[in-house]
Amino acid sequence: MSDTTEPTASKGGILDSVKNLAATLITMVQTRLEIITTEYEEERERLHSLLIWTMIALFSAILAVVLATLLVVVYYWDSYRLLSIVVMLSIFTISALVAWRVMRNKSRNKPRLFTATITVLTKDRMELTSRRDQHDHE
Repeated sequence: MSDTTEPTASKGGILDSVKNLAATLITMVQTRLEIITTEYEEERERLHSLLIWTMIALFSAILAVVLATLLVVVYYWDSYRLLSIVVMLSIFTISALVAWRVMRNKSRNKPRLFTATITVLTKDRMELTSRRDQHDHE
């Protein structure tokens, strides 16, 4: 009687092992997809916020530039009209060039997208490879 129950238990054990393995793999894939989704949403939110603040800053800066230029030109209208315009033009041109360089450097030095996901997947791959190598040596 024990002979007939052992093969059934053995088959059930193999089937259970396969089911457990499949469940583990599905869980791993689901976790990795959740990490990717979270990173994507964080990056999207960061870019959205950056865009809004950039638009606010540009609008405010343009108004400030126009009003400052008008103020200086009107103040020096009788004596140094052209000089005041040239000085204001120079100041704003230099400011624009500096801002352009800062923006370009910031865009080049941004963090890589999906860094955490790549790290986790690399770790998973290394673990699976080391386990396979250990299994092959036994």
